[in-house]
Amino acid sequence: MKQPRYISLLRGINLLGHKKITMTELRALYESLGFKGAQTYIQSGNVLFDAPETDIAALVHRIEKKIRLRLGYDVSVIIRTAEEMRKIVEKNPFAGEEANKLHATFLDENPNLFPAAEVDKVRDKAERFHHSGREIYLFLPNGYGRTKLNNNFFERKLKVTATTRSWRTVVALAEMVETVR
Repeated sequence: MKQPRYISLLRGINLLGHKKITMTELRALYESLGFKGAQTYIQSGNVLFDAPETDIAALVHRIEKKIRLRLGYDVSVIIRTAEEMRKIVEKNPFAGEEANKLHATFLDENPNLFPAAEVDKVRDKAERFHHSGREIYLFLPNGYGRTKLNNNFFERKLKVTATTRSWRTVVALAEMVETVR
């Protein structure tokens, strides 16, 4: 029987020399947890893997604990299934826009309330956003580095953990999770 395929998104590793981990180390860490087919994509902490468990919270806990024990620092992990990632790409509300201006912010849980009015107050007028469950789609014509709609903003306003990926990364992960076994 085929095991479920997951995508884990690690928050804040390998940024400006902080929380450094090589992708070889990361793959080995996942394999040491008994996960099969561990594969990384770019240096920002994207890992595809197979696991027999279907309890996402338990998977997150195991991965975060292993990182803390092996590397000595806390890293938040957000997981999506292969099917969830496929749907995230399918539901892109900004499909006609340039891919290099799109991002997706992944939330660890669905916020009780989404403060659209507060987001409107801080966003640049050219920026657009769309909240859908545990994702926030972002159209950022000036780039992610210049927006106020970053992980820290959403974590503070929504009281959840957030991590953002470029749209190209999101699409690549969705394609990889469907084709690589």
